[in-house]
Amino acid sequence: MSSHEQSYRAGEAKGHAQEKTGRAMDTVKDKAQAARDKASEAADATRERGSETKEQTGSYAQAAKDKASQMAESGRETAAAGKEKTGGFLQKTGDQVKGMAQGAAEAAKHTFGMAEEEDKEDVFKKRDTTNY
Repeated sequence: MSSHEQSYRAGEAKGHAQEKTGRAMDTVKDKAQAARDKASEAADATRERGSETKEQTGSYAQAAKDKASQMAESGRETAAAGKEKTGGFLQKTGDQVKGMAQGAAEAAKHTFGMAEEEDKEDVFKKRDTTNY
């Protein structure tokens, strides 16, 4: 084999080797890019899940805050209703005590003869017995 032929074959082998190396490098680059893409997608998915979790937590906190506000308002309304009922009860009780005191005063006046003429006639009719 001549040196020229050896040189040619060496160049040809070198060309094949370079081509094969180029293909291998392209394959490695493609796989590296695919791995980067997959990692990026995973990171995006993780960020998205984190954002959704944050939003859910925020909505749960808002729901709890709204419920607490509703319960506080309900408590205020119940207290106001109780106050109104108590006020009505106390008014009724006061009216009953007043009526009883007036009746007792009329009876005492009548017993000791201190009642005026018109009081003597209908002492028991004048008393309001609906409050007893």
